[in-house]
Amino acid sequence: MKSAIYNLQSKFHMTFTAIDFETATAYHPCSVGIVTVENGVIVDEFVTLIKPPNNEYNPFTIRVHGIYPRDTVNAKTFVEVFPEIRKRLENRVVVAHNESFDRNVLSKSMALYGLNYEDLNIGSRWECTVKIYKSKGLKPTTLSDCCRAMKIQLNHHEALSDARACAKLYLLR
Repeated sequence: MKSAIYNLQSKFHMTFTAIDFETATAYHPCSVGIVTVENGVIVDEFVTLIKPPNNEYNPFTIRVHGIYPRDTVNAKTFVEVFPEIRKRLENRVVVAHNESFDRNVLSKSMALYGLNYEDLNIGSRWECTVKIYKSKGLKPTTLSDCCRAMKIQLNHHEALSDARACAKLYLLR
């Protein structure tokens, strides 16, 4: 009984930020979705398109997320969007589904523009819902499979929907 009460209470004190990047090529983002959770409640959502360097895309990534160069030709660059990203991530616990991918997109994009990742004070490893649900025995652990198992609505490969789903998965862990 005590552990059940602790688990219930701990969920109400969960404060973190979930993030998802969609990429145009390798680690160059073309969209970001960020969901801020305070004490177990989603309090802020942010999504924007990002113009990748030279507005170049890999045809494979377009097939995955459906974002085309025409969609980002007039979008802000990463460095122009970064102040919005920074204010949502700085000094926070950060969560992502397959965290190493999203963390690398962020750190490599920051490095490209001469921004120091360490200044965010978010650590070299983030919370990872893939690892969490894999440890619970769920297989496979793609975002869509985890969401299906946990009955979470998802418009997969839409950055805000993916970030929101990741936040909900983390809350249900």
